[in-house]
Amino acid sequence: MSWGTELWDQFDNLEKHTQWGIDVLEKYIKFVKERTEIELSYAKQLRNLSKKYQPKKNSKEEEEYRYTSTKAFLATLNEMNDYAGQHEVISENMTSLITGELTRYVQELKQERKSHFHDGRKAQQHIETCWKQLEASKRRFERDCKEADRAQQYFEKMDADINVTKADVEKARQQAQLRHQMAEDSKAEYCSTLQKFNSEQHDHYYTHIPNIFQKIQEMEERRIVRIGESMKTFADVDRQVIPIIGKCLDEITKAAESIDHKNDSQMVIEAFKSGFEPPGDVDFEDFTQPMKRTVSESSLSNSRGDGKSEPKFGGKSKGKLWPFIKKNKLMSLLTSPHQPPPPPPASASPSAVPNGPQSPKQQKEPLSHRFNEFMTSKPKIHCFRSLKRGLSLKLGAGPEDFSNLPPEQRRKKLQQKVDELNKDIQKEMDQRDALTKMKDVYIKNPQMGDPASVDHRLAELGQNIEKLRLEVQKFEGWLAEVEGRLPMRTEQARRQSGLYEAQNTSAVNSCAQDRESPDGSYTEEQSQETEMKVPATDFDDEFDDEEPLPTIGTCKALYTFEGQNEGTISVAEGEMLYVIEEDKGDGWTRIRRNEDEEGYVPTSYVEVYLDKNAKDVYKSLQKISE
Repeated sequence: MSWGTELWDQFDNLEKHTQWGIDVLEKYIKFVKERTEIELSYAKQLRNLSKKYQPKKNSKEEEEYRYTSTKAFLATLNEMNDYAGQHEVISENMTSLITGELTRYVQELKQERKSHFHDGRKAQQHIETCWKQLEASKRRFERDCKEADRAQQYFEKMDADINVTKADVEKARQQAQLRHQMAEDSKAEYCSTLQKFNSEQHDHYYTHIPNIFQKIQEMEERRIVRIGESMKTFADVDRQVIPIIGKCLDEITKAAESIDHKNDSQMVIEAFKSGFEPPGDVDFEDFTQPMKRTVSESSLSNSRGDGKSEPKFGGKSKGKLWPFIKKNKLMSLLTSPHQPPPPPPASASPSAVPNGPQSPKQQKEPLSHRFNEFMTSKPKIHCFRSLKRGLSLKLGAGPEDFSNLPPEQRRKKLQQKVDELNKDIQKEMDQRDALTKMKDVYIKNPQMGDPASVDHRLAELGQNIEKLRLEVQKFEGWLAEVEGRLPMRTEQARRQSGLYEAQNTSAVNSCAQDRESPDGSYTEEQSQETEMKVPATDFDDEFDDEEPLPTIGTCKALYTFEGQNEGTISVAEGEMLYVIEEDKGDGWTRIRRNEDEEGYVPTSYVEVYLDKNAKDVYKSLQKISE
């Protein structure tokens, strides 16, 4: 089955068919190219989708991905990213193995087809030229034969005419012979041309054209085979990534199977456990007896006490003790018999009864006490920095010892900080050991380097290690307080942490003067204050020159609350106070009565009116700090 023998007369149709084959190949190339674009677009969309739902670094959202369910979701996002990468591989392989190869092949195919059909047209032109020569020779032979016949007839006519001279007859005879000779020559030429044409025609239809058509047939068959191979490659490219895609899907399934609901529930407990004990039974209040209101001895001031001299902190308590209590609010809740906030009373407070006892008025302090307080307290610096630092504590920056967190959460943070510092110490020690070995090598082989060149770095590492160890001791001390190993921070612990400073002598003396009564005697508060006095730390010093927390709103006392625990403050029903710290989920709100009196009251005992402008200030300051 050959196109040269079967289709010898279908030159034009073969030309159209081969052009159609090239068009089909180009159409397939366009199809593959669009498929690669779809794969790239799909991969890009998958990557964008995976990136969209990835947790942001150093954000609260990133902390939420510690649960097994969210870890499985994160693994799914990562696998989808790899899944998208396989579609990019499909696009790249199809572009290189199919689109690029077929594009080059089409160019070669067009050149080959052009060459074959050029040879075919040249052969056709040659056979047409031979045919024209044959026709011309045939017409010439025909014309010479007719002229020879006419010359013969004229000679016979002249020879039969008696009136014609012999010379004319001889002339006619010679003319007839010449014409016959010309006819014979034309006949010979025609025969030769005919034989040549027949030979050329035979070669054309049995040799040249079959060879050309055979090459065209082979070219077309190669095109068909090539497009078939490309289609097979098209499938193989997809098949090659199926195992990897299957592995991605298997990893997603594995991640889904790793979800442990029990573990997630336990992690919720670890994340939000406060460490507080549940509230105890509500005591019976006997309203048949007049209730004597007693002021809290552990509040920040005793301004609501009676006429008797109550234990009171000196002038330094205002500038020194309130930030200390602010830092260790939740720690004081543990070390003191502080319980969760009591529920609001079911009935009106006794203070609402007209005949009920009234809250004692604030006792006026002696003038000498105020003067001592003025002389010993440090001046307040009204500046944007102190306001911003106070707001940062409010907005979640938190003190260094994490005292703004519940006990259990604080313990975890402190343990995490200790572990991080220990890792840093190990890194520094590894570097120091490496440099020590290098120095030993330099000492043994001076040509390799100067041993003194590493002394400066070794000294720096030693200082860094010492600083880190002091930090570890400091955080371990706080951790011991939380875990109950130490009842409170002692001077010995502070000396071990490297934070004890000798300048506290003047502060103690000033506090002693504050405790002195107008007649020169000391109050009974001396031993108590000495016991509660804590040596200043670097962290405490940061608050010496700062303003108290700004007010963020007001509140109205719905019920009377007797602040009998450390850090609380007594309020009377209907009293209006300033709010300086919202409820952080522990059921307590921090309020201020005046410059000297502030503390915590149960949130359910007050109605809070927050100032929106204050919140806007917090947000703006938070943006500035970021």
